[in-house]
Amino acid sequence: MEKLYEAEVTTVAGRNGHAKSSDAILDLDVRIPKEMGGAGGATNPEQLFAAAWSACFGTSVAVAAGIEKVKIGEVSVTAKVGVIHDKGNFNLGAHLLVKIDDVDYATAKKLVEATKSICSYSKATKGNIDTVYEVVKN
Repeated sequence: MEKLYEAEVTTVAGRNGHAKSSDAILDLDVRIPKEMGGAGGATNPEQLFAAAWSACFGTSVAVAAGIEKVKIGEVSVTAKVGVIHDKGNFNLGAHLLVKIDDVDYATAKKLVEATKSICSYSKATKGNIDTVYEVVKN
């Protein structure tokens, strides 16, 4: 197995702190959202995770389309990642809304299903996070 890339980010002071990547491209404050009793006003781990997952899934849809030899238009993925509190435990839940231009609904649904086994974030979270994948009709 060959490692193609490794991101390195250090966060100081957790959810009310600062995160910075080793190359300084990512350099931002993180805060507990107001909805969870925090001050808000900065990004949070769930937003960062949603951005990463939606970007990866969108690229993976294009890979799936190439494998299936399907011509697609623009791909848009909205990832909603939520913190769920259940009997003293905190878990994550996710809802990915996927829009694929220039294909019919059945083809888009087939591509989304195939993409689940391509996207590294979907593979990593399978069985660990309750996830809904929804195809948005054009």
